Amino acid sequence: MDNIIFELKNVSFSYLGKYPALRGIDMAIKKGQKAAVIGANGTGKSTLLEVLDGLIFPDSGTVKTFGEELTESALADKDFLRNFRSKVGFVFQNSDVQLFCPTVKEDILFGPLQLGLSPKEANARLEALMEIIDIRVLLDRPPHHLSMGEKKKAAILSSLAIEPEVLILDEPTAGLDPATVRQIIDAVIDANSFGKTIITATHDLHIVEEIADIVYVFGSDRRICRYGDAAEILKDTEFLKANNLVHIHSHRHKEQIHIHSHSHIEHHVP
Repeated sequence: MDNIIFELKNVSFSYLGKYPALRGIDMAIKKGQKAAVIGANGTGKSTLLEVLDGLIFPDSGTVKTFGEELTESALADKDFLRNFRSKVGFVFQNSDVQLFCPTVKEDILFGPLQLGLSPKEANARLEALMEIIDIRVLLDRPPHHLSMGEKKKAAILSSLAIEPEVLILDEPTAGLDPATVRQIIDAVIDANSFGKTIITATHDLHIVEEIADIVYVFGSDRRICRYGDAAEILKDTEFLKANNLVHIHSHRHKEQIHIHSHSHIEHHVP
């Protein structure tokens, strides 16, 4: 049990008490694991990540993190809150939610300084992060002047700056160009190689085998309809099609219409 980072038992959640988003979720994420959560829009992926990060709390069921129950009252305890926030980093799908300081540098340094590091220690950590994703040219710029890809890189570094044990990412590559996607995937893999647990929600099936050992698939009923080895699930085209993760796409070639399956992705990774 010491190896379990997150343990969910029969977790359900609904918005405003009447719009179900999660139903009876059972899940165990182990230390050092790379886990991906996939599913069509509206199946509960982002809601699950917010539950794991203690941003919302289930209507029923239990969530344990590092062996302790994660509840609103637990997070009201300053020691529990500090310990949890130092161990879990969250990268939001919308980087504008995450970046709020006058400059990118201040955003990256914010977490370490809040956790009690000296300015010298925080700046040393910043310099180390530039070895992972070098955005030195952006450090003095305001976040709202950045492109979507630049914001995403800054958001990921701001989460890595606290040196969390767990990194949770919500659609980290959505809408980004291939070169930026490659940088982000490499950063995630690098973090995992140093023992960090990685949990990613994504629509991009092309990156899943790289960023995940285990995959949880959410169905339209907001339940986990399947979980297991990433390669095994991704090669089951009929299953993916049934769960709206691939669709039938047709094109015309030499006066004939050809039909084939096509993934729900935003880009291809070189």
